Amino acid sequence: MVGGGAAGCAVAYYLAKRGVRATIIEREGIASKASGFSAGGLNPLQGAVIPGPLGPLAIKSFRMHQEIWPELLESGVDFEPETISVVAVAYKESQVASMEETHRIFSEADDDFKSTWLDADQIREMEPRLSSGAIRGLSAYGNATLSSYRYVLALVKTVEKMGATVKSSNVIGVKTDGSRVTSVVLERGEIACESVVFATGPWSDQVESWLNVKIPVEPLKGEMLRMSLGDQPRLDRDYQGFGVTLNHREEGQVWIGATEMRKGFDDTPSAEARDVLMGGALKLMPALADAKLVLHTACLRPVTRDWLPIVGLAPGWDNAYLATGAGKKGILLSPGMGEAVAGLITSGSLDSEMERFKPDRFID
Repeated sequence: MVGGGAAGCAVAYYLAKRGVRATIIEREGIASKASGFSAGGLNPLQGAVIPGPLGPLAIKSFRMHQEIWPELLESGVDFEPETISVVAVAYKESQVASMEETHRIFSEADDDFKSTWLDADQIREMEPRLSSGAIRGLSAYGNATLSSYRYVLALVKTVEKMGATVKSSNVIGVKTDGSRVTSVVLERGEIACESVVFATGPWSDQVESWLNVKIPVEPLKGEMLRMSLGDQPRLDRDYQGFGVTLNHREEGQVWIGATEMRKGFDDTPSAEARDVLMGGALKLMPALADAKLVLHTACLRPVTRDWLPIVGLAPGWDNAYLATGAGKKGILLSPGMGEAVAGLITSGSLDSEMERFKPDRFID
């Protein structure tokens, strides 16, 4: 398993459930990149190409999350899974249209999801620190949140108990025999393999050269601000408005997110993003002027040109698999992607619902 983020560790988990012990190779630490800096929001009903071609996998993965949480919590790592409400606040009539679409989507979903319109008085009563002048709000219930970093740690702790191993090293290539990868080459030594899964996120271009296959994954930079409210009351739900989301997160912090920028492989926190995020947050909740900036994070999400993940056997290879390109939905989609690749490795077949995500769709 090359890559110790959510996708790679989920594949290892579902392989372990099938009795297969994997070796996870990670060069910078488990969940040290986008998987560890995600806000941890699980919204299966909305997003890029949701509703749309990604919708069925999104809701399936959401249910899979709920199914595996009890076992993962037995690892001793509390990743704080929680079903939440997200309140969108409108200050102009032009902002209501997107809320109406959200209301329609949540109303048409199953009974675990619901949405409720709020008037100005209800918004003010719910959270007095929000800016005055709101004309309407929508409370959408049913999404979930978790600590993404600790979720991946829980996966690792669980698979280690089932016989998997984690190795800190940098993969620099592969050795092959015909259409099979026989070993992965490390900076020091190599590891023989029956199968290999590349869950390398936006760094999948390296794998392209090793396998001579097209893996069109690019980095999408995202930045967030983690704020401490100090003596102020904690938020009890998330709020959206003025182009930002105020995420209520672990230790009572508010995580302000998130930007989306094409900056190549630059993962340095920027003053530009900080100003944009803080500007929107202060418009939505002026009381954040008294909050303390704890951490400014930046990470690179792996995105494809069609905004769909890449899941399946690498074209032209018998035992090399890809699990990457989940974009902003990497934490959400990790169980579905992990189960699909594990099933393909052990049974040789991919579920029909996963066919649209196969790597060969990019063959010219």
